[in-house]
Amino acid sequence: MANLKEIRNRISSVSSTMQITSAMKMVSAAKLKKAQDAIVAMRPYAEKLSFLLTGIGQNLDEGTQNAYAEKRAIKRVLIVAISSNRGLCGAFNTNIIKTVKSIATSYQDGVEVEVIGLGKKAKDGLKSSLTISADYSSIFEQLSFESSSEIADKLIAGFLSEQYDEIRLVYNSFKNAATQIVKNESFLPMIPEANSEGSDNEEYIFEPSAEEIVSELIPKSLKIQLYKAIRDSFASEHGARMTAMHKATDNAKELRNQLKLTYNKARQAAITNEILEIVGGAEALNG
Repeated sequence: MANLKEIRNRISSVSSTMQITSAMKMVSAAKLKKAQDAIVAMRPYAEKLSFLLTGIGQNLDEGTQNAYAEKRAIKRVLIVAISSNRGLCGAFNTNIIKTVKSIATSYQDGVEVEVIGLGKKAKDGLKSSLTISADYSSIFEQLSFESSSEIADKLIAGFLSEQYDEIRLVYNSFKNAATQIVKNESFLPMIPEANSEGSDNEEYIFEPSAEEIVSELIPKSLKIQLYKAIRDSFASEHGARMTAMHKATDNAKELRNQLKLTYNKARQAAITNEILEIVGGAEALNG
């Protein structure tokens, strides 16, 4: 059994760790509220815009060109991996890294796969196995639609110039503080999604022309899609960190209680030994 001094040192160390994890939990909870409000307020707009694009795409004339939906033979793929810049958030970053690696291995031989990291953890976890073509980790220092739009413009330009034949987004979607869902979305080419609201029955009158509307609305929709993914990931990060720090605090508290119990037992044993020594010495003197 460890001596009393070692146990006291461990109790002090665990108590300090518990204070740190508890403080980190409260900080993440405060940040989560703001990030959660932002993504919840943004989702209806993004979903409605996606619904309109689906309806417009289904009503375009066959002769209308849509370069954003062009399907080509896949030779070069770009994966945008959205993670965090810091750890201590459970499996948040690990799930992104595993998903990106799984997607990369799903393509046939001869297909070049590159990765853009939005977050230091994705870059650090993938640089040994995949090509990191760019790193935009600084976007989280001051997250805004303008900074996200600059990245979206580069992605769109890369697809239109045929530098990439497919671009995918991998990120954690925020469900609640304890649950994050890893999403693997197609960014380009645009793939119309079936909509339960009956977009097939909608009729649109294009003014001034379908081509001009497509050229204006689609880039805006893509920028919104990327910004929503980043916002989703940002809220998920704080939820994951808050949950992880809550569990770490509970574990530290449990360990501290166990150490206190061990300390009390060791202290009682030491006191009992001292009493036995005193009694033994007294009996020896009496003898």
